[in-house]
Amino acid sequence: MKQMKFFIFIFFTITLYNCGNKAETNSTEKNTQIVDTDLTLKGKDLFEGKGTCIACHKPTSKVIGPSIKEIATIYKKSNGNIIAFLKEESEPIVDKNQYEVMKTNFSITKKMSEEELKALEAYMLSFAD
Repeated sequence: MKQMKFFIFIFFTITLYNCGNKAETNSTEKNTQIVDTDLTLKGKDLFEGKGTCIACHKPTSKVIGPSIKEIATIYKKSNGNIIAFLKEESEPIVDKNQYEVMKTNFSITKKMSEEELKALEAYMLSFAD
């Protein structure tokens, strides 16, 4: 009988401990989502403003350059680095024929801070499939 009570005590202790960890994990996930949302919104502002990206890239349709969705999906699937590309530190992996046109914008993206580039990347990757 003592063994059964001990087993039940251990079982409930472990269960309560795990419930506490899940609540902590959910709280951390919510905080990460808030940060990601803030970063994505900042990226949207940069994309449509200072970065002038919106002039050539629309969310879901090709204009001059490929759509944000196409870029994000390809970079996500190929594990590409959008920030390195925007710093002109890596080769293009999307619509290589438009690379020469894109080169003029590197003067803008190279002046962006690391935080701004991360925000821009977060916004773009939010469109990935």
